[in-house]
This record gives sequence, C-alpha cells and structure tokens, in this order.
Amino acid sequence: MDQVRISMEKLAIFGGEPVRDTRIFYGRQDIEDDDIEAVVNVLKGNLITCGPAVDALEKQLARITGAKYAVAVSNGTAALHIAALAAGFGPGDEVIVSSITFAASSNCVLYCGATPVFADIRRDTYNIDPESIRSLITPKTKGIVAVDFTGQSVEMEEIRQIAKEHNLVLIEDAAHAIGTKYKGSPVGSNADMTCFSFHPVKTVTSGEGGAVTTNDEATYRKLLRLRSHGITRNQEEMVHPSDALWYNEQVELGFNYRMTDFQAALLSSQLRKLPRFSARRRDIVKKYDEAFLKLPEIIVQREIPESDTTRHLYIIRLDLSKLTCDRRQFFDALYAENTCPQVHYLPVYWHSYYEKLGYKKGLCPEAESFYKEVMSIPLYPAMTDADVEDVIHAVTKVVEYYRA
Repeated sequence: MDQVRISMEKLAIFGGEPVRDTRIFYGRQDIEDDDIEAVVNVLKGNLITCGPAVDALEKQLARITGAKYAVAVSNGTAALHIAALAAGFGPGDEVIVSSITFAASSNCVLYCGATPVFADIRRDTYNIDPESIRSLITPKTKGIVAVDFTGQSVEMEEIRQIAKEHNLVLIEDAAHAIGTKYKGSPVGSNADMTCFSFHPVKTVTSGEGGAVTTNDEATYRKLLRLRSHGITRNQEEMVHPSDALWYNEQVELGFNYRMTDFQAALLSSQLRKLPRFSARRRDIVKKYDEAFLKLPEIIVQREIPESDTTRHLYIIRLDLSKLTCDRRQFFDALYAENTCPQVHYLPVYWHSYYEKLGYKKGLCPEAESFYKEVMSIPLYPAMTDADVEDVIHAVTKVVEYYRA
C-alpha cells in the first residue's frame, strides 16, 4: 500500500485535513550558494582528493573542537573503525558501548574482533549511564565507546574518571554533537579520541564524511596511516626508510577511508555556519520544550547542566498510560499530518545480526522501555517558524485525539 493511501486512511480517523499540505521530514541538509561555490572551485582546480582542502578542513576542525589533531575520513563509521583500531581493540577484549545508538558505534568493535558489551541508559537524559558502565567492567574490558545521543554530551567527567581508574581507552562517539560543549570545553577535546559524522541530516554536512580528533600525537600518526592503507611517507615510521621523493611504505594494514577535497570544501563552508545552525537548533528546541511541557502525555528529554547542547535530534517520549494508542498508531497518525517522524534507535542488540551472535533481549531494561515509547520529530536549521508551529500543532492534535 502506498504512502498516499496510508495517509488518507489515517486522516479518516481525525475527520479533517492534515495540518500542512507538504511533508516535513525529521532532518535534512541546508545547502546554500556559498557551499555550492566552494565545491565548484575545488572541481575547477588541479586537486580534487588528498589535497589542500582536506588539510585546511582538518586545521579548522581542530580549532573548532579544541583538539590538537583532526583526521578527516570518508564517513562516521570509518572514523569509529580507525579509532577502535588505534585504541588497540582486538580478539579477547570487551568494549562497553551504549545500547541506544546507531549500529556503527558497536560494529566498530566487532570490526576489530572484540566483543561489544551493552550499557543501559539513564531514563531522563537517554545517554549512557555511568553506573551501568561500572557494573560491566571485567578484566577483559579494554575501552568505552560513549555516545553523545541527540547531541547532548555524556557525563564526561565521571566516565573519564572510570576510564582512568581501569586504564581504559575512551572513545567519544560525537556523531550527533558537533557544536556541543561540556563544561565550556568543545566536544572533540575531552576523550582519548572523538568521532564525528557529517551525514546530511547532521548539523553540518559534507554529503558523506567523518573525522576523528585527538590530543595524542602518536594516536594521530596511527590514524593517518589507517585512513590510507597503512602507508606512510614519514621516514621515522618506515622499516626501510628512504628519502627518495617517490618512496612510500605500507607498515600496517589500513583502509581507503580518505575524504575528497570537494567534500572537504563543502564541510569547511558548512562549519563557518555552525554558530548560526547551532543557535537555530537551540531556538527550535526551546519552542518545542515550551509547547510539550504543557502536554502531560509527552515526556521531554532532560539535559544535564554541564552540556551546552547543539541538538541533532528532538525526541518526544510518550506516556502511553495517558494515551489510548500505542507508539505505532501515534507515529502513523503524525505521519498522516505530513509531519514525518523517525525512531532513534532500536537497541543495538535487538538487531537480528546481534541475535545471531547470542545477544538476548532484557540486557538493558531502560533502553528497551525507551525504544517502545519514543520518536524523533523534525529538527533542522532551515525550518521556518511556521514549520515549527505546524509540527507543534500536529503533535498536539494527535495527543488530543488519543488522550485517555
């Protein structure tokens, strides 16, 4: 059955027209003329990959995040993969990961032959629970991948202390969190390594793209090698050094995770707008909070005071005890109002692939409860005030229809 027929059937429930005529999706890129010009300028030049635009981007990312080093890569998953490799994760190791995240946060552990161990989330912030992390540490634990879910920083001070106490490598998955600060310090400079994604639904985009930031030079050098086949031109890293201009040497097994110069040019242009994009996202979040705090059927995500958040996602959580519908019915009804939500995320270990690995339901009760009650509603900088009001109106309309 096509989406139009679904919408018309759902609309019959309400007996009226949808809030808006055109659909508004949960996220989208905001590309402007200067972004296009930046890409075209690179395409007209001599180098379109592995060139000066990537170098300039990495310096820009280091300035914005406060990190000493940044390594741009082809996507956020590539960033997580080389970070996990640089951390030394391998067979026999356990790595603690949040249960509510995109699968890449956990898959990067599997790529290295290590075992993901899923920590539960806090009921109010939806971020990884430090006490759950503590409870899962064993002699096999090698690291933590802490996810800044929705863009809000994890409780970094406490998690960093746990990592220090147990000599664990701390990777911050900040795919949602470019522009966020923790206690005034930009996300990107607070963990051993921080990974970013620049997919089109994120705050800034390069189409596909990612980056790893770090303050450790040895880690930085390894990340550079892993990004490009394990090959180096640095004589100090070679087994058989040569000063011949043509000579390079593969010293370990790496990957082709390079970013193109035209992607880098697009992202550099986007990053110059990060303050504006962040401010607009905060403004929309404020409007949503003010509206939904008035609806007892909607639970609003709590933010810790330490996090000055650039929100990537806005999550509404349904108090189903106050509604006559389930989450699926609410989702479909909202979609019929041409406000198109999404769900972030299925607990990772509920995926069928993880079931085949032996993971069972019941591992993380808070995460499982969360999944059954939430959806993400539209949030992106190009939304107009009218768009925002339409989303609020649509959510309110559905709540009022299903109010117990």
